[in-house]
Amino acid sequence: MLNHTDNKASSLQSPSRTLLLNEGAPETKRQELLDYFCETFDLYDRLFETLRCDEAWYRKAISLRHPLIFYYGHTASFFINKLIAARLIEERVDTDIEAMVAIGVDEMSWDDLDESNYDWPSVSAMKAYRRKVRNTVCQFIKNMPMEVPITWESPAWLILMGIEHERIHLETSSVLIRQLPVSYVQPHPYWQPCQSYGTAPENKLVEHPGGHQSLGKDYDDPLYGWDNEYGQHEETIKPFKASEFLVSNQEFLEFVEAGGYNKESYWSDEGWAWATFAKATHPEFWVSGEKEYRYRSMLEEINMPWNWPVDVNCHEAMAFCQWKSEKTGLTIQLPSEAEWYCLRDTIETDQPYWQQAPGNINLEYWSSSCPVDQFRNGDFCDVIGNAWQWTSTPIDGFDGFRVHPYYDDFSTPTFDGKHNLIKGGCWISTGNYAIKDSRYAFRRHFFQHAGFRYVESANTGKAMTNPYETDTLVAQYLEFHYGDEYFGVKNYPQACAEFCHQLMQGQTMTRALDLGCSVGRSSFELARWFRHVDGIDFSARFISAAAELQHNGKIKFFVPTEGELGDYKKVQLNDFADGIDPERVLFTQGDACNLKPKYNNYDLIFAGNLIDRLNEPMKFLGTVHERIRDNGLLVITSPYTWLEEYTSKDKWLGGIRENGEALTTHDGLHRALSEHFEEVQPPEDMPFVIRETARKYQHTVAQASVWRKK
Repeated sequence: MLNHTDNKASSLQSPSRTLLLNEGAPETKRQELLDYFCETFDLYDRLFETLRCDEAWYRKAISLRHPLIFYYGHTASFFINKLIAARLIEERVDTDIEAMVAIGVDEMSWDDLDESNYDWPSVSAMKAYRRKVRNTVCQFIKNMPMEVPITWESPAWLILMGIEHERIHLETSSVLIRQLPVSYVQPHPYWQPCQSYGTAPENKLVEHPGGHQSLGKDYDDPLYGWDNEYGQHEETIKPFKASEFLVSNQEFLEFVEAGGYNKESYWSDEGWAWATFAKATHPEFWVSGEKEYRYRSMLEEINMPWNWPVDVNCHEAMAFCQWKSEKTGLTIQLPSEAEWYCLRDTIETDQPYWQQAPGNINLEYWSSSCPVDQFRNGDFCDVIGNAWQWTSTPIDGFDGFRVHPYYDDFSTPTFDGKHNLIKGGCWISTGNYAIKDSRYAFRRHFFQHAGFRYVESANTGKAMTNPYETDTLVAQYLEFHYGDEYFGVKNYPQACAEFCHQLMQGQTMTRALDLGCSVGRSSFELARWFRHVDGIDFSARFISAAAELQHNGKIKFFVPTEGELGDYKKVQLNDFADGIDPERVLFTQGDACNLKPKYNNYDLIFAGNLIDRLNEPMKFLGTVHERIRDNGLLVITSPYTWLEEYTSKDKWLGGIRENGEALTTHDGLHRALSEHFEEVQPPEDMPFVIRETARKYQHTVAQASVWRKK
């Protein structure tokens, strides 16, 4: 058997370690950041060198994900889209590509996975785009303000966010490559698999004393983190037993041969629904032959490595545990997040500090799994690395969790009880993926390079504690859209939709676009009259709430009354949707200043309280005519509360003095729209009230202006 000191068969170095944020001179740190960025970009490009032909770039590996050409451009566009959103750069590299590949990564209800909506660039064009982005980001790093420590507010943090985002997609793209037909991929000198395989060791349960775990990290932690890693959670774990090894292909074969995929009692309701829909009879990366199973690694089919960890989704792992429980009479289950941390305490070091990885991780050994007894950490093997380990814990935020303002949809869409945490990393986990405090979660039917170990335990783990929407801003807008009316002021989204409807009398009402739709009430109301409504908002948190209400028929949320006190509320579609077909509405995350080309040919575009929250309002106003049919209407409402937090002052439409004279926003709208629109009627005031607490309300008056396309 290979010794763990044998490195991968490549002359290329394994990836460097994650940056330390709190030490070193600023210019030294700038160079470290530049090197880390370039290395990450090179590594990602190198992964795509494994594709054998152009067709491999455009074929979907699975129906729930875009083809690989999307992911190749997505990680580069992320840098540009985030730098634009933060107003750290002003010019895009390629507007069309950056609109096309901005969103649509995962199976979320607002993602657009309809391939008929995409005219993918050529491979050479996407490569050229990545080169341009690389140059843009390198120049930005060289010239940006640089201070140490790097904090959430630093420009360098946003660059690190892009780097770590690309390292996430290095791994997820490798899974998609693994799911392509083997004829579409080719061997590569950098991506060399382990050559050691044989009979698996017999697994056994090993006692662990448990102990107290303090999870979550401080906001001044020396390592970059995603928002869900911060905060605090205390948990005391009773003694338990854990399997010495990850479950091997050989051990999992017992479950397969026992008919595990055919017995409903082993599966959760959700798991059985997946198993029957997928017609699963064995793990995803087992290739069924006439006489025996073979194994699909990333780039080839090989003889079954029975002593490597099995790759399964969470449903399969839980079904195995139920089968094992029935077979042994023990309480066998997946470990909780806190139980995994009990095992992790046997490793004192972390990725930036070790001399050599104490597990098959960080691409320091092979581009595949390896035997489950290769790396021992005390009483257990593969505490980190080799394959991710599914846990029984649905991801949620720790106490003190807060969303990073430049990536509001990294974590919150997964706080739904449907995404379970995976811990420990795998062979291709680098960067933040490879540190102790990383917290990643996937839907239970998704595949990663993920396996599992099992525990005999009486611990129940951290239950899902967030059935109510507690994000303060989202809950506030749910109350604004669907809650009570205050001080005799009518529900604002409903009033705006009715205002639009009255304006449209006698005109075709086929397609409407609700830009800045927030949590969706105006979109639903417009669907009373329009056959199709696109509801678009920049915030995935808002879109997620609207989509949950649309698909589940209800949503719960918490509104504060005073201090920590508050009320739990529930909204149901039936409460307000009489005469509305919610299926007429399509909610999508998007940027009003850089929409995909498919958003066009509308009879009405309603931009509610949006114009004074845009980075580049003139860019929106200068192109909006391209999306409206002749004689179609553009309705803009806004209280014109211009803030440099959202729009740099040199881009305000009004509320300023120009050459000593007062320029109102309404004047600015005339200036921006008059070439393609005519104003239909004088502006109207539209009041609204937003409840903050039981005794604090925002009473605001927006102005509504109406413009007809010439």
